Amino acid sequence: MNQRLAFVASRVEEAQAACRALQSEHGECAPAAADVIVALGGDGFMLQTLHKFRDTGKPVFGMKLGSIGFLMNVWRPEALQERIERAEKSLLRPLEMSVLAESGASVEAIAFNEVSLLRQTKQAAHIRIILNGAEKLAELICDGMLVSTPAGSTAYNLSAFGPILPLDCRLLAMTPISPFRPRRWRGAILPSNIEMRMEILDHYKRPVSATADANEVRDIIEVTVRESTTRTVTLLFDPEHKLEDRILNEQFAH
Repeated sequence: MNQRLAFVASRVEEAQAACRALQSEHGECAPAAADVIVALGGDGFMLQTLHKFRDTGKPVFGMKLGSIGFLMNVWRPEALQERIERAEKSLLRPLEMSVLAESGASVEAIAFNEVSLLRQTKQAAHIRIILNGAEKLAELICDGMLVSTPAGSTAYNLSAFGPILPLDCRLLAMTPISPFRPRRWRGAILPSNIEMRMEILDHYKRPVSATADANEVRDIIEVTVRESTTRTVTLLFDPEHKLEDRILNEQFAH
């Protein structure tokens, strides 16, 4: 039985042309009425798609027509219905970020890859780390830090020398960016049910921003991060190109 497919594409002309061709072959369907959303582009566009349609409950099957495609299947338009029928599911649980800014504003956002804290000026950030209400680091002096999901552990987290996490491990990676003190602290692997609070010390002199995927809040005072217990999204992958296998293989790449 053929599934109803909704096609969405990045602004890259190659992706737009592919979208028009697939719509001509399979028909056009609105995402709200579709069984599966097919995303054409790179990882950045996949993240946009997950955010845009996260409340629809629709699984997403991506095909790479962009610069980076870790979350995408290979581009192959033939037998698309059969591929989707055979696809294996990967369930992603996003992070929930709550931020208090110097302005007094409270901002909430969702991250499928990571929450990042970054210094805004030449001054290093000074951050206190509190886990489940208990202080773990009184002062981390650094350029910033990341809290990453397993799906995001091969992205910015890996570039900052953080660990790669298996997709189904229910763990999170906390990784410093260019830590100065404690000099030998390289981060932590944390259970996914933990609540993390990061307080910005001397925030007027040493301003810090917090970003959940692409949603940035500047001049923050503190940020709380936890894994969502109510939100999930489903990605579909070809059996021969599963996300779990790519995460495993990435650990042996050189």
